[in-house]
Amino acid sequence: MKIGVPKETFPGEHRVAIVPSALPLFIKAGHEVIVESGAGTAAGFPDGEYTAKGGRIAGSRTEVFAEGDVILQVRGLGANPDAGRSDLSHMKPGQSLIALLEPLTAKDEMNALAGRGVSAFSMELMPRMTRAQSMDSLSSMATIAGYKAVLIAAVELPRMFPMMMTAAGTLAPAHVFVVGAGVAGLQAIASARRMGAKVEAYDVRPAVKDQIQSLGAKFVELPLDAADAEDKGGYAKAQDESFYRRQREMMTKVVAGSDVVITTAAVPGKKAPVLITADMVKGMQPGSVIVDLAAERGGNCELTKAGERVVAHGVTILGPTNLPSTVPYHASQMYSKNITTFLTHLVKDGKIQTGADDEIVRETLVTCGGQIVHARVREAFGLEPAAAARA
Repeated sequence: MKIGVPKETFPGEHRVAIVPSALPLFIKAGHEVIVESGAGTAAGFPDGEYTAKGGRIAGSRTEVFAEGDVILQVRGLGANPDAGRSDLSHMKPGQSLIALLEPLTAKDEMNALAGRGVSAFSMELMPRMTRAQSMDSLSSMATIAGYKAVLIAAVELPRMFPMMMTAAGTLAPAHVFVVGAGVAGLQAIASARRMGAKVEAYDVRPAVKDQIQSLGAKFVELPLDAADAEDKGGYAKAQDESFYRRQREMMTKVVAGSDVVITTAAVPGKKAPVLITADMVKGMQPGSVIVDLAAERGGNCELTKAGERVVAHGVTILGPTNLPSTVPYHASQMYSKNITTFLTHLVKDGKIQTGADDEIVRETLVTCGGQIVHARVREAFGLEPAAAARA
């Protein structure tokens, strides 16, 4: 089998799907790895490191797609809607694509991949189960986002995070409030605590209280009924507007007393819930900082603008996008491990398996045989169930 690794074309994307250290595993299994020249350069992996590990550097992007039986990318067409379209003409029936695809919100792009006869696997849809833990790229990238959120908040905040005893007196620690205790939130808590901040955190899922406290943060108790806050995959479920309204009312005092607020609340395939209103921002102390990790999904703060720095009522609101790409070396290492493990799982007798008997395959395969086959994606697009469509 020939594995193609093209250079990422999404603006500002510095990661690469496979790092050189992953190549020997494929070479030993009898596969060939074809890497587009310069694919890993921005992440700190020059072409020479790939050839030293047994890879072949392609002379052109067209060559990678023409020869690859399977294409590995960080951002495939759905997650790269503009520049990614130029790759469609190079793709061929029977070819497999494994990448981040944002399939639940990319109807045209998924239809385009199906139309080319491509078997597309979405890394975002990896089920949260023990067997797939080492393939979970969302968790890997969220770890980096949570870490970086604290760093950029510390840079913007006009005070230091730790309590310090100085000749000029004692400096009080910064107060950090983390909203959402998924992987990104927990990493933000841990990073802020390591820097000496006093940390509080809240999550709609009461079950994460122990995790928050184990990291040395205080769990903010809000008397809200959120029994149906988590789906079977472990992801937060969307609540109705009345729930979010009560949540905002109860969080107002905590937000007002915080120097830094880091929000991480996102629901797959949906707009992020607004948790911090303009009035709540107005109640914060001048110089405070909000880092909104849900900016790409519309933002948890009403005033967030994706990719921009906004100052309102003396409060700095940051809406960073694609934070993992700002740490491309380790982000690529982590993503490479996820996608390598996944590809190894998919390959049987030298071929990619697309059978629905395996839950990991069933939950990640979006297009196959000329149509969209993933049940949740079909539902999101208003399509009839796949079985009915085949009939």
